[in-house]
Amino acid sequence: MSRTNNNPILSTTNYKLTMKILFTGGGTQGHIMPIIAISQELRKLYQDDNIALHYMGPKDDLGFLRLSQEDFTIHRIASGKIRRYFSLENITDVLFKIPFGFLESFFILLLVRPNLVFSKGGSGSAVVCLCANLLGISVFLHESDSVPGLSNKIVARFAKKIFISFPKTDYFDESKTILVGNPIKEDLLQGNKNTAQELFHVTFEKPILLFLGGSQGAQSINDFVLNILTTLLQKYEIIHMCGKKNYTQVLAESKAIITKDVEPYYHLYGILDEIELKHALAAADFIISRAGSGSIFEIAGVGKPSILVPLPLSAHGHQSKNAYEYASTGAAIVIEQENLQPNFFMEKIQFVLHNQEELQNMRQSALNFAKPLAAKAIAREILEYLHV
Repeated sequence: MSRTNNNPILSTTNYKLTMKILFTGGGTQGHIMPIIAISQELRKLYQDDNIALHYMGPKDDLGFLRLSQEDFTIHRIASGKIRRYFSLENITDVLFKIPFGFLESFFILLLVRPNLVFSKGGSGSAVVCLCANLLGISVFLHESDSVPGLSNKIVARFAKKIFISFPKTDYFDESKTILVGNPIKEDLLQGNKNTAQELFHVTFEKPILLFLGGSQGAQSINDFVLNILTTLLQKYEIIHMCGKKNYTQVLAESKAIITKDVEPYYHLYGILDEIELKHALAAADFIISRAGSGSIFEIAGVGKPSILVPLPLSAHGHQSKNAYEYASTGAAIVIEQENLQPNFFMEKIQFVLHNQEELQNMRQSALNFAKPLAAKAIAREILEYLHV
């Protein structure tokens, strides 16, 4: 049974399990879900009960819940970050949160003594890895994006192995770098159209467009969908994930727009859980999404053509670079947010869906780019390094 340790310095838990792996990350779903995918492959490959998996990171209630379901021991730490712009929060983070997080990390690592620390990067991960390095604990690193964040640039200097998602990832020492892709759960690629019909009540009378705004939703994409909703529904069926916080507003606005004759073709959700998402991916003929690494590799894994709308203010412009690198394979079309105009968008969608050769080329390019065995590849590298 999993345990949550909010005061690890006072912990007297004595683990008898011999192999311990500690994961760390920024506390977002983009960090948590790959960690879960890797952990599942570790348990499949290491068919012995003497393995203990730990996670150390900042507060993330949903992430902690999902990790606890995978039998992780969870250690919450204080987390701060250094912003590249003036903010009073930089002062409190640098003077208080980061040093305190460092001390917490140091004592947790002393108590747990993991055989290896695996970092997914992000806020809070750098101090964990720095402490691990001071204690002589080996560190592995995974970078999801084509542009490394500050934490991963720091940790890369002493990491034993660096796993990357995109072929063109700058900055890292090539001698330590392994291209594996972004880990996704195997189950996510096993959706079913018949189940999708039951879950979403889709009719399959028209091509299905799946709009994904991420777990937080994307207000600009929601506004765009609502702006052309009546036009879209004349030709397409839509599954729209608008974000939990946006659901009430989008629902009210869509009801004011949609006429009875097209109402059966619009399926609005605040958020899709893992089961719903895999079946939505299976049902979709075309996907419109932000360009986070996780979304790109999920779309590629199911071999679906897509339009990517990068988040304009993403750190280091990583979403834009992710999108263009993926699109260069022929698997996707990139539309910058400022260029997301109805006529241009409709033209792109119609060209692909009414051109079987182009549609097949995009599907095949997506599958060629996909690396569905990323989690297994990382798990094998970990076990080989630990000689088990």
